[in-house]
Amino acid sequence: MTTTADREIINTRLVNAERELVFQAYTDPEHVGQWWGPKGFTSTIHEMDARPGGVWRFILHGPDGVDYKNQIVFVEVVNPTRIVFDHVSSPRFRVIVTLDQESDKTRITFRQIFETVAEYERIKTYASPANEENFDRLELELDRMATSD
Repeated sequence: MTTTADREIINTRLVNAERELVFQAYTDPEHVGQWWGPKGFTSTIHEMDARPGGVWRFILHGPDGVDYKNQIVFVEVVNPTRIVFDHVSSPRFRVIVTLDQESDKTRITFRQIFETVAEYERIKTYASPANEENFDRLELELDRMATSD
């Protein structure tokens, strides 16, 4: 039996939105482009095909003016409960997003599993706080989506 505990980061957040809306925010490039990335970052999405085997190519524009090219391949997309993707550009990792309905809210679990312990060790100090900033931005987008209906 293999464990990933020595190379994984888990962030969770209970958001004030139905999971169908959260799923849409994660899979619709129009919405993803509004919130994906830590505080101070913006993103340009070049391609996003949220289905198994589909590719998501984007650039994160850092507040320091540096552009970070990213490529992701979707492994599993189950509307509205689960999204699994592999970040195939460096650093390499798998993300498993689960969306659990809790009354009228959604609990998001964001598991980030790195290929190696060394890669995890290199990134762990800033990845978890960046994931939390990502959740903050997601919540703003969910609020915007809910009020635009």
